[in-house]
Amino acid sequence: MDGRDLETMRAVVRVCEGVTPEEAFDIASADAWLAFDAGVRNLDDRPWLFTRPPGEPERPAPTLLDRLRGRTGSRAAPPTSPPPPPPAIALCHPDGRVREAALDAVRTAPELRPLLVVRCADWVAPVREKARAALAELPGDALFPLADVILRLSRRERGDFARTLLEDALREGPAAEVLALTARPGRATYRLAYRVAVERGLLTPMELATTAATCGDVTLQDLCAEAAVRPGATADPDAAAVLDRLLAARAPRVRAAGVTALRRAGRHGDAELFLVDRSGVVRACARYVLRQGGVDPLPVHRGLCADPAAHPAAAAGLGECGDRATDAETLWVLLGHPLPSVRVHAISGLRALDAVERERLTPLLDDPSPAVVRAATRALLPDAAGIPESLLRERSAPERPRAVRVAADRLLRAAARRSRPAPGYG
Repeated sequence: MDGRDLETMRAVVRVCEGVTPEEAFDIASADAWLAFDAGVRNLDDRPWLFTRPPGEPERPAPTLLDRLRGRTGSRAAPPTSPPPPPPAIALCHPDGRVREAALDAVRTAPELRPLLVVRCADWVAPVREKARAALAELPGDALFPLADVILRLSRRERGDFARTLLEDALREGPAAEVLALTARPGRATYRLAYRVAVERGLLTPMELATTAATCGDVTLQDLCAEAAVRPGATADPDAAAVLDRLLAARAPRVRAAGVTALRRAGRHGDAELFLVDRSGVVRACARYVLRQGGVDPLPVHRGLCADPAAHPAAAAGLGECGDRATDAETLWVLLGHPLPSVRVHAISGLRALDAVERERLTPLLDDPSPAVVRAATRALLPDAAGIPESLLRERSAPERPRAVRVAADRLLRAAARRSRPAPGYG
C-alpha cells in the first residue's frame, strides 16, 4: 500500500467515525472523491487503522467492515440495532441497495453531490438511474462546481450522462460562470469551458490571441489561435493588433497560425520576415503565403544566406525549398561559419535537400558546440554503418566532451542495428 492509499483509508475511517468529508480529505480534488469511493468498497480487515480510545479495555480492534455494519466492539457481540453508516459512506457502500437508499440524503446535503455524480456511472442500473434522475433535477449552475468530477467520470463507460448535462448547462448558462471555469486548474475543465466560450463568442479576438500566445496547452493554443483569426471574428481596426499578437507568440504553432492568416489579411509581404523563423512549420507557412502573393521564396532565401549571421535559419529554409544541384554547396560552405546556430541550420538544410555526405559531415562530430554535434549526429544516423568503428570508439572515451561521447554511442548503436541480420535470414 502506498502513501496515497493509506491516506485514503484513513480518510474513510475518519468519515466512518463521524468526521465530515471536508475535514477528512481535499474535497476540491476530483481524484480524492474517486479514491474515497473506491476506498470504502475495497476495504478489508485492517485493525491497525483504528486506535483504541484512552481508558478502553483491551479487546479485538473493530475493523472497518465492522464499522460499516455498525459494530463497535467484538464481532461476537454486535448491537441489536446497529446505527446506519454516515451518508458519505453509505453512498459508496459495497451493497447497491445501501447506495440506492443513500441517494435520498443528497437532496439535503449538497456537499455530497460529487458522490451523486459518481453514482451516475454506477454499475448497478437502479442506483445509476436514481442518481441520474436526481442530478437532472439540479439547476444548471449547480453543475459548474462539479465540473472536475463530472469530466473525470466521463472517461468511464457509463460516465457520459453527467457530461452531457454539464455541456448543456455551459451552453445555456451565464457567461460569467463559463468564463470562471476557464480559470480552473483542471485541464479537462478549462478546455471544455474554452470550447464553449469560443462557440458562444464570449471572448474577444484579442483575448483569444492573448490566451493562445501565453498558455502552454497546445490544444488551447490551436483552439484560440484559429478562433482569433476566423473570418469575421474581428473588425478591421483590431485585426492588425490580433495578428501581431499571434506573430509575436513564443509557441511555433501559434506563430504559424498568425503567418497563415496574413494571406487572408492581404499582408503577403509581411510573411517574408518569417522565412528565417527558428521553426520549420512557421517557415513553411511563410513560403505558402508568399507564393499566394505571387512571390517565389527561393531567391529570397538565397539572398538571406548571403548574410547568415543576421539570419541563421535562412540556411535551413534554403534547404527546404532549394535545389540540390544549385544550393547544396552553399550550405556546405556555411558549415564553416563561426556561429554555431548557422552551422546547425546548415546541417538541417542539407538533410532537407538529401545532400548529406558522410565523409564531409563526420568531422563535425568534434565541433565545439554541443548543438552542432547533435545536429550532425542526427544527419549521420542513417549512414552510421559506414563510419569507421575505430573513429567512433575513440570519441566515446571518457576524456571526450559529453556531447561527443553521446554522439559516438548513438552512432555505434545505430551501426550495430543496421549490421545485424534480420531474424530468420542467414
